[in-house]
Amino acid sequence: MRKILAGDIGGTKSTLGLYCPEKGPRHPLALKTYASAAYPNLAALVDDFLSHSPPIIAAACFGVAGPVLDDRTRITNLPWVIEAHALADILRVPNVRLLNDLVAMAAAIPLLNEPDDLHTIHRGCPSPTGNRAVIAPGTGLGESFLVWTGEAYTPQPSEGGHADFAPQTAMEVELLRHLQAKMGHVSVERVCSGLGIQNIYSFLRDTGAAAEPPDLAAELSSLGDPTPAIIAHALQERGRQGICVQTLEIFCSALGAEAGNLALKTMATGGVYLGGGIPPRILPFLQDPAFSQSFIDKGRFSGFMARIPLYCILRSDAALIGAAHLGLAMV
Repeated sequence: MRKILAGDIGGTKSTLGLYCPEKGPRHPLALKTYASAAYPNLAALVDDFLSHSPPIIAAACFGVAGPVLDDRTRITNLPWVIEAHALADILRVPNVRLLNDLVAMAAAIPLLNEPDDLHTIHRGCPSPTGNRAVIAPGTGLGESFLVWTGEAYTPQPSEGGHADFAPQTAMEVELLRHLQAKMGHVSVERVCSGLGIQNIYSFLRDTGAAAEPPDLAAELSSLGDPTPAIIAHALQERGRQGICVQTLEIFCSALGAEAGNLALKTMATGGVYLGGGIPPRILPFLQDPAFSQSFIDKGRFSGFMARIPLYCILRSDAALIGAAHLGLAMV
């Protein structure tokens, strides 16, 4: 039985899986998640995974949190430099492929189905062979898209999350000015990500645009990452105008607008897919008509935008499925 190794490699955690053509990319033979920082490099992590019952690997495919240029990447938030050819030699694998984690996530899109894998936010009227786009707010903001080649969809890389943030409302203009004063260039990732949620919250608090209750201030100050708590409070208080709700409303408005920008730039008439860790957690906010409206509202092209479907990816392992799918295609 031919086997391939696939991985979703991130700065915080990495998941490795073993796959075979008979079972396909959704059903791993073995699966394990690791704390990435516990290992000096990817080769050591893979060696740990394969050490218990080392199989013969025909190929390996890794989705990595960083841009891939000339089969080489540096993982964001980790001192790991990965080179495909060197890794193949170390692991004694005939062929190793590196791709950006959003490319891996995009590769999974044709394999996902409603309602178990996808939640429809805006139905639209998709083109069956139209381009598809993926935007994934997590710790940062990833973007990718798929192009129909006549036989299958091919995922393409993008670093669109580092493009300029374009405010759409008076409040977002003030947010941009506030962030520019602190950091100079303001990418869309500075607003549409987990770190972006923190930036929006701090803007509302520090400018007096929203009041921060003392008990909430004490709670958040004790946390290394306040984003999950801000989201939790926003979900509990939805319908009221507290600082956490306002934070999520601005976040969703900016995210919807950027998803629409991505759709226009890639002609994603096949649909736009929201991936990453945040969208499934804030579905009640994404289901609000205001989110879809911020996606659709593109002036003279609003009618065109209304035809583009908008989905939320529910599976947290989409990038791993995509890496496994591309890895199996290698053999």
